[in-house]
Amino acid sequence: MGEVKFFESNVVLCKELFNYFTMVLQTIAVCVFFSLIHFPSLHSFISDPDFRAQLVGYFKRAPPLKKNQSSSLFQGLLQDRRLKHLSPEMSLKNEDQNDLSPKDSVKGNDQYRAPSGIHLEPEEESRNDFWQFEPSNLFRHPRIHLEPQEKSDNNFKKFVIKKLEKSCQCSSTKAKNTIFGFLPVLQWLPKYDLKKNILGDVMSGLIVGILLVPQSIAYSLLAGQEPIYGLYTSFFASLIYFILGTSRHISVGIFGILCLMIGEVVDRELYIAGYDTVHAASNESSLVNQIPDKTCDRSCYAIIVGSTVTFVAGVYQVAMGFFQVGFVSVYLSDALLGGFVTGASFTILTSQVKYLLGLSLPRSAGVGSLITTWIHVFRNIRKTNICDLITSLLCLLVLLPTKELNERFKSKLKAPIPVELFVIVAATLASHFGKLNEKYGTSIAGHIPTGFMPPKAPDWNLIPRVAVDAIAIAIIGFAITVSLSEMFAKKHGYTVKANQEMYAIGFCNIIPSFFHCFTTSAALAKTLVKESTGCQTQVSGVMTALVLLLVLLVIAPLFFSLQKSVLGVITIVNLRGALCKFKDLPQMWRISRMDTVIWFVTMLCSALISTEIGLLTGVCFSMFCVILRTQKPKASLLGLVEDSEVFESMSAYKNLQAKSGIKIFRFVAPLYYVNKEYFKSVLYKKTLNPVLVKAAQRKAAKRKIKRETVTPSGIQDEVSVQLSHDPLEFHTIVIDCSAIQFLDTAGIHTLKEVHRDYEAIGIQVLLAQCNPSVRDSLARGEYCKKDEENLLFYSVYEAMTFAEDSQNQKERHIPNGPNFSSD
Repeated sequence: MGEVKFFESNVVLCKELFNYFTMVLQTIAVCVFFSLIHFPSLHSFISDPDFRAQLVGYFKRAPPLKKNQSSSLFQGLLQDRRLKHLSPEMSLKNEDQNDLSPKDSVKGNDQYRAPSGIHLEPEEESRNDFWQFEPSNLFRHPRIHLEPQEKSDNNFKKFVIKKLEKSCQCSSTKAKNTIFGFLPVLQWLPKYDLKKNILGDVMSGLIVGILLVPQSIAYSLLAGQEPIYGLYTSFFASLIYFILGTSRHISVGIFGILCLMIGEVVDRELYIAGYDTVHAASNESSLVNQIPDKTCDRSCYAIIVGSTVTFVAGVYQVAMGFFQVGFVSVYLSDALLGGFVTGASFTILTSQVKYLLGLSLPRSAGVGSLITTWIHVFRNIRKTNICDLITSLLCLLVLLPTKELNERFKSKLKAPIPVELFVIVAATLASHFGKLNEKYGTSIAGHIPTGFMPPKAPDWNLIPRVAVDAIAIAIIGFAITVSLSEMFAKKHGYTVKANQEMYAIGFCNIIPSFFHCFTTSAALAKTLVKESTGCQTQVSGVMTALVLLLVLLVIAPLFFSLQKSVLGVITIVNLRGALCKFKDLPQMWRISRMDTVIWFVTMLCSALISTEIGLLTGVCFSMFCVILRTQKPKASLLGLVEDSEVFESMSAYKNLQAKSGIKIFRFVAPLYYVNKEYFKSVLYKKTLNPVLVKAAQRKAAKRKIKRETVTPSGIQDEVSVQLSHDPLEFHTIVIDCSAIQFLDTAGIHTLKEVHRDYEAIGIQVLLAQCNPSVRDSLARGEYCKKDEENLLFYSVYEAMTFAEDSQNQKERHIPNGPNFSSD
């Protein structure tokens, strides 16, 4: 009998242990299930102190388990947690479906419905409670908190002292680095791979040198100089850039646009000095320039003016490199430079027409020079030299097709055909043996001396008169050189130093200005030839200089009989690239209409007014376009992309989810004094105007006061209560600040005003995705009060979640709100 009782007691004990073990397994299973569905991780679910406290409470208060009772306990617990997030109606419905009543619930749990007729207000939940996020939404997450970096000391005095101490430190290593940095040739030349690079460098250098000979002579006329000075300029520029330059591929020498700008300054100064600009080809002048202790003819004074302008422009460029103000080039956009070059090309073409026709015309300068020149051409068209005209047409018929063939078959040709050199040789021979100058009076290049002239300093007295002209020349030369350097460096996988490029091009102007040279820069056409013929390093520049040196020492006098009409044709043919930019306009219009307008404005101003004014107008108009873009930028309401936390413009994409009661607004521009009014107007238009709503409420209150017969105070109280509960379409506006780069004082005041106006009608304004600069501005502008610091969010989704949760809490805590009772 005793053994039977002992056996029965053991069975009961085993059953209880089995039930307890089953309960533990169910608990773990439920935890894992809820962690996968509702929470970011299992750890966050189990580590919740509220849940653990309730779990322990259930164990302590639980009565002895009966059969099938182990699971009901935890079902009640989990149902308890769910009910805290359901609306009152859903809570009642859920209890009825699951047959939950107060007696079935855990003792002390206040979240369940009381018996019929008793209405309990939901318990206030902490905003930071992890359970505040609705289980039905799988993407809810807690608030993001980022700790800002400690700001460095912005003491300007300490900063300057530190910089000076660093600059004034002297050591052998620093001296070596400084010298090697200023003279890049000392770094790369000792590592030069002779077998790998020499063939390509020699070939490209020779070809570019051959092309530079006729172009240097032709562009000298464009600059108002004798042909020999163009050869000097290209020679010295090639050598100096070999020593100081960091780009392996660009060709530095004379550039048509700069020659045109130099020529305009030279003609102006010649006119002021009293020289006859009509007979530019003559070495004799009608007057003598008053230079102390010596006389100077027209050619002498022209190169003095040109070298002085070049010297000043070079000083500007070196100063830009020293003070690291290369950012100036960012204001010269591709559209602006393209329009400027095309407009200046029309001016260059116009200036060469007189050589093609053999006319002796004064060179027009200043505003409207293009129109003035064409007027002079048509007035003197009857004086056209037939020999020069025929020579020009023949050269055009040869040069244009050959240039097109070079361009079309450049991938198949190992080197471009040097057709310009062939034309110059043939034309010189024809002019010399045909005696065209003696028989027909054609204009020829004249005597070109061999060797080098003694160095001569610029005229310091001219510097104040040409200082302003040199600014535009310096900026254009620098911008073209740096842009070409970076473009080819990126293409071939190496880097260039923008500041060193400014030094290089600056000294390519300063040093040659003492040797009768004028302004230089990189040229796209010759750079493309240099690259396509196998250039590997700056050694190709030395080969180009050797070709020019050979011409200067031996061959130059042979060009005595060369007709100027041939040089004019060469100049015009080399403009075909800039003039063909018109065929790219349709594509530019499709890509960016604003850039197309900038191109047209700059081109027209450069051609019809003057090159300097055209450049200045283009820069100003580009900056105006930037301001115009930010004055009325794009603004839109955002919707949620399905199954994501990404928000996009509802006017740009379909199938976006608009959250009920929340308007999400994006403003794609900085918020500053220019567009602050537009920001408010477009925000009010896409949401509602709080000022008008407030005014309408006041008018409605006044009308109701007049209609009622009770005391005014009672009416006002009733109206105020009614107005405060007027339903609006939404309760929150989230401003996506991701595209707002910065705020100024006006922008901060605008956000404050918007926040205040919407708050007055019961709508909260939240800011999301503010960058650190905007957050800094908001903090300094005291946008947030002490109790409103939580209204800035790191993501739009976080702000939307906060808005929904805060609205749910408000609805639960509305005084005298709707009562919920059992059916």
